[in-house]
This record gives sequence, C-alpha cells and structure tokens, in this order.
Amino acid sequence: MKDFDHLMSVWQAQPKKEHLSVDEVLKQVKNGVRGLTNRIYWSIVAMVIIIAFAFIITLFGAFNSWVTTVGIIIVLVTMLMYLTLIIRHYHILSKRDATLNPTEYLHSLKEYQRNRSKVIGWFYYIYTLLISGGLALYFVEVLQNASATFKGVTYGSIIIWFLFTTFYLKPKMFKNEEEKLNLMIDRLVRLQEQFD
Repeated sequence: MKDFDHLMSVWQAQPKKEHLSVDEVLKQVKNGVRGLTNRIYWSIVAMVIIIAFAFIITLFGAFNSWVTTVGIIIVLVTMLMYLTLIIRHYHILSKRDATLNPTEYLHSLKEYQRNRSKVIGWFYYIYTLLISGGLALYFVEVLQNASATFKGVTYGSIIIWFLFTTFYLKPKMFKNEEEKLNLMIDRLVRLQEQFD
C-alpha cells in the first residue's frame, strides 16, 4: 500500500500538460509557414532574375568555344530544375489554410517535410556539382588569356565554394528549416491530441 501511495504522489506531482490555445497555435503555425513561403518566394524571384541573366548571356554572348556554351547551358538547366522544385514547394506550403482543416493541414505539412528532406538530400549535391561544373566550363574560355595564378584562384574559389556550401551551409540551412517545421508540426500534433 505504501508503494501505491508513493506512486500516486509521484503521478500527481507530474506537471500537467498545458492546454494550448487553438487560435494561438494556428496563428503561430501560420506565421511560421508564412516565413517559409516568403523565403521561398524571394528565392523564386532571385532565381528568375539569375536565369534571365544567364539566358541573355547565352543568347547574346559571342563565345568561340562550344565548351563555354555547354557550361552556361548546364548552369541554366540546373537553375531551371531548382526553380521548378522551389515553385512546387511554394505551392505545397501556400495552397492550404491551417484554419480550415488543421488535421489535413498537419498531414500535408508532414508529407511536405518528408518529401523535402528526401529530395533536398540528393538534389542539393547534384545542384551544386552541376553549377560548379558549368561555371568551370564557362571559365575555360573566359579565362583563356588570364595568368595561371588567376586561373588557379578562380578554380580554387569554385572548389572552396562547392565545399563550403556542401559541408557547412547546407547542413546549417536545412537544420534551421527542419527545426521550424518540427516546431510547427509538434504544435499541431499537441493541439490534435487535446481534442482526441
């Protein structure tokens, strides 16, 4: 009996889960999603400008080597692939309203998180590798008359950029986004558990 009383006192001493306000949680989730969609929106705008610039260079640049044109086309196609990917992510995040059906919204947010982590995992490496390779091919003709030191610095910068974005920037950037998504999903799950 003594053990039972001790168990009851420990159980009653446990902090009670605070009940979440539906309005507050939905407001926080909407703000979090709005932040993500705004970042994606400005990425789309920047990517469209860069693609337009690369397209103009491809059309109006007078290059003697086909390698340069291939490099620009590789960069252009890679950026178009990335643009379609982020437009798709933007539509997934912005097409639903959390206030209409929170359960359905929670499922779509979880699905978005799974797809994004799966796609971004392999696509990011391909993206940076193709961009770096395309720039390297582009610089073959552009740096044709440059000194060996300048060529070394340029190609070294491309390699450093690739390594920096792959091993430092990508994990940090996606960890931050993953934490925000996890926080939103956790809030919606806790809210759903209140009503179950």
